Amino acid sequence: MTTHQPEHQRHRNRSLQDTGNGKLEYGADDEGKCVVQVHSRWNNIHLSLVCVLLGISLIMMLDGCRSSSGSWVLLGSAGTLIWDWTSVCVVLLFTVLQVALYYLPVGQVTEGKMGCDGKRLKYKLNGLHAFLLTVVLMLVLWFAGVLQAGAGTVRIFSLVSAAMAVSLIFSLALFLCPIRTPSSAHVTYNTAKPLLKFVLGHNMDPRLGLIDVKHFVMVRVGFIGWAVMDLNYLLTAVEMKNSSLALLLVIVFQLIYILDFLIDEGSVLTTKEFTNEPIGFIMILGEFIWIPFFSSLPAYFLLQRPNHIHFLSAVPICLLFAAGFLMYYLSNEQKDGFRRNPSDPAYARLNTIRSPAGSSLLVSGWFGWVRHPNYSGDILMMFAWCLPCGFTSVLPYLPALQCFHLLRQRANEIEESCLKKHRDAWREYCRRVPYKLLPYVY
Repeated sequence: MTTHQPEHQRHRNRSLQDTGNGKLEYGADDEGKCVVQVHSRWNNIHLSLVCVLLGISLIMMLDGCRSSSGSWVLLGSAGTLIWDWTSVCVVLLFTVLQVALYYLPVGQVTEGKMGCDGKRLKYKLNGLHAFLLTVVLMLVLWFAGVLQAGAGTVRIFSLVSAAMAVSLIFSLALFLCPIRTPSSAHVTYNTAKPLLKFVLGHNMDPRLGLIDVKHFVMVRVGFIGWAVMDLNYLLTAVEMKNSSLALLLVIVFQLIYILDFLIDEGSVLTTKEFTNEPIGFIMILGEFIWIPFFSSLPAYFLLQRPNHIHFLSAVPICLLFAAGFLMYYLSNEQKDGFRRNPSDPAYARLNTIRSPAGSSLLVSGWFGWVRHPNYSGDILMMFAWCLPCGFTSVLPYLPALQCFHLLRQRANEIEESCLKKHRDAWREYCRRVPYKLLPYVY
């Protein structure tokens, strides 16, 4: 792989942030303020369908996880609430809690991308501390009898509806009362469509005091919300005396994945979604409902349809997850270390191809197996936490299939960029390493 790659490309389970925007053009308006011109391929029909169907499809998938013996009605099983105000309060309390934890006087402050004022934007990275305190608070309330996890699981449909409502209100406030800061670029589109500005966003890096809104929804609402749902499902199983090895494996694997992301929270600051995408309704909605509820779909499936696996069956699943994690972690370490110091003795035995652009392409080590081994590790981990669900339904495999599709698209985008930059050197690399993601398969 290359040492020039413009993104850190670590955690790629960003399901809805790639908004499909086309070419970006940077400039200034009549007042000299920074403006980003976006040539979007979206139209009002596509946007309306995505916004309307996203929540509906999620509720239908969650409902499909339930036992087929129950009666079914549109948008949920009979007798199941789609809306209640208790769920709204829960979503609001979680959001307010994360806002408060953002101001914790711990964690490092790091610099991210360059702002429009010529200064690098600063971000407070205390997501791991916020996650740990959230988990501790949740467990304390549960042990004290104040929190009943089963009550939250029963309200899963109304929680999704409440999260949709909160994200809509949040997005409307951001749209109608835009936050103007010297460091944030204003986004304009090639067509004058108010719906386009609302859904895709018209501000790159809005901030409320210390809080960067995009960083907040991506990390605190999305990933910590995902962890909270996983923990809630586990506590529900304990309350029901219905815990199983399969459910435990799924939740442990996902929590390891989330913890690794939060430990290396700064990796999100260089992703395409973070640096090039404005924040609008589709991004906020994705972080409020898609990441927490869709990503935890395998755990919810096992809670509704328990699958008891033998200890010996769990061993190869654990090995698959461990292999994926090591492949993901070590390939990133190799890539980043070689990029920082190509002359390091640790990389002396690695074969490289010299590029006309002045950088080198790794063609051995992890990047001699496949061209995107970090993505391959990601895919293996996600399929590993789907396998305990068995093969009675495709539903628990949907998050992993979506991840594979998104990573395949991202790999294609990177390769197009690499071909333009490295030309014949990249063609030679592809000849020597013919597989993108899976050795001898793809």
